[in-house]
Amino acid sequence: MRNTAKFTTAVLAAGALALGLTACGSGKSSASHDYSGPLVVAATPVPHAEVLNFVEKNLAKKAGLDLQVKEFTDYITPNTATQDGSVGANYFQTKPYLDDFNKKRGTDLVSVVGVHLEPLGLYSHKVKKAADLKNGATIAVPNDADNESRALKLLATNGLITLKSGVSQATPQDIAGNPRHLQFKEVEAAQTPRSLDDVDAAVVNGNYAISAGLKPAKDAIILESAKNNPYVNLLVVKKGNENDPRVKKLAKLLTSPEVKKFIEDKYQGSVVPSF
Repeated sequence: MRNTAKFTTAVLAAGALALGLTACGSGKSSASHDYSGPLVVAATPVPHAEVLNFVEKNLAKKAGLDLQVKEFTDYITPNTATQDGSVGANYFQTKPYLDDFNKKRGTDLVSVVGVHLEPLGLYSHKVKKAADLKNGATIAVPNDADNESRALKLLATNGLITLKSGVSQATPQDIAGNPRHLQFKEVEAAQTPRSLDDVDAAVVNGNYAISAGLKPAKDAIILESAKNNPYVNLLVVKKGNENDPRVKKLAKLLTSPEVKKFIEDKYQGSVVPSF
């Protein structure tokens, strides 16, 4: 009886070990990326979703890509959805914004390819040029760290303020000179166009400007230069998904001659291809 018990125990132990090894093997298999099914890409409506919809309607099928576009109106959800796997990629942000988001939120999102630039602009319903801004005028700026810094640098480049030297990510506390005693109102980036009736001027991201019916190349009283500009908009995935064949196909299509022509024809300089 004792010998039988020992044998049974040994068999059970061997079975458990085999099961454990099988589980480990299946764990590796389940951990491998599933690249079947459609590629769902999160994007803000303009111009990102418009560009993706052009790709989906005109280029994706021929390339063997099943592309689905999911629109968001904020700058946070597309990244959290990409991180948790709700979507396979996103297309809406710049490298400085991505780096800041990863740092603050502990995410591991990476750039796949740069597609276009949306020049940041200063707009006003009250003055026709920046020189007409009155002493003490209020300017709305985006309240996220990256876009606020970008906005302040735009104003500094055009002589409205000066910033402390050596500052990489500027805040209003980094303003060294403010001869017009400008006041700054921090609002969510998506709300900056709506603030134009309440402030003297507002710095607005290109996508939100276009969505609000503004034409950056025509309506901005100050417009960011595209030359040597680090704020190229990116196709982004969670780290480890860069080699997803669907993502590679999309990256190639987004930087194709057809997309370049679409951007140039549709946006007339308000959105600029970066490839």
